[in-house]
Amino acid sequence: MGIMGKIIGGTIGFAIGGPLGAVAGAVFGHAFDASNDEFQFTEDRYLSSLESSQLAFFVSLFSMLAKLARVDGPINIEEIDAVEAFAVKDLHLAPPDREVALKIFHTALESPAAFEDFARQFPRPYLEQPQMADLLINSFFKVSVADGSLNTAEEQLIAIAVRFFALDDWRYRQIKTRYINSYNHNYTVLGCSRSDSDEKIKKQYRNLVQAYHPDKVSAQGAPEEAVQHAYSKFREIQDAYEAIKKERGIK
Repeated sequence: MGIMGKIIGGTIGFAIGGPLGAVAGAVFGHAFDASNDEFQFTEDRYLSSLESSQLAFFVSLFSMLAKLARVDGPINIEEIDAVEAFAVKDLHLAPPDREVALKIFHTALESPAAFEDFARQFPRPYLEQPQMADLLINSFFKVSVADGSLNTAEEQLIAIAVRFFALDDWRYRQIKTRYINSYNHNYTVLGCSRSDSDEKIKKQYRNLVQAYHPDKVSAQGAPEEAVQHAYSKFREIQDAYEAIKKERGIK
């Protein structure tokens, strides 16, 4: 049983405050006491530190997606479809967990909290992993361009996220370029340009393989869904490098 299933089933309790706590309380049916930012339970068993981080990951991520989708006006079906596709294709959520993720999204739409408020409560340990910032910013772009364009308000929120999550500027340009159809996509994936030498491209490839290796992500205690994203990212890096090798005749 996944972490969300445990909470829904009433087999586990948790204590989380602030905007995340308000959204989580509404979604999971726990009582939230706004006077002290704590949940009140009759349950004896609470989340472990790792489980608490995993819960905060899901609630903050889908809450931020909600605020991003709302920033340019009423939510449209394309944005909802993009959120669901992200839950299925990137996070590989099973149907019950996917339903919870979408409920978090819709609940956060009505929250008075801002995008930045949810960003501040994203679990800090995960932000030490470059793969996690990559996952977040990719998800933001996917939802932002779902209606066919990236507008100024959306890009401003994404820029805030880039600062919050300390994403490297070159990596941000890589991701952004992917969603606005770059001719140099394979080079962008590796954080390189066509003018770079073969040796520089090889070195950058080795660095990325080391940083985004799924085994490394798993060993750091990331949620299984983040590990699955790491596999996807790892394959993207491999495919881009193979394409460049073929183009350049690199051995």
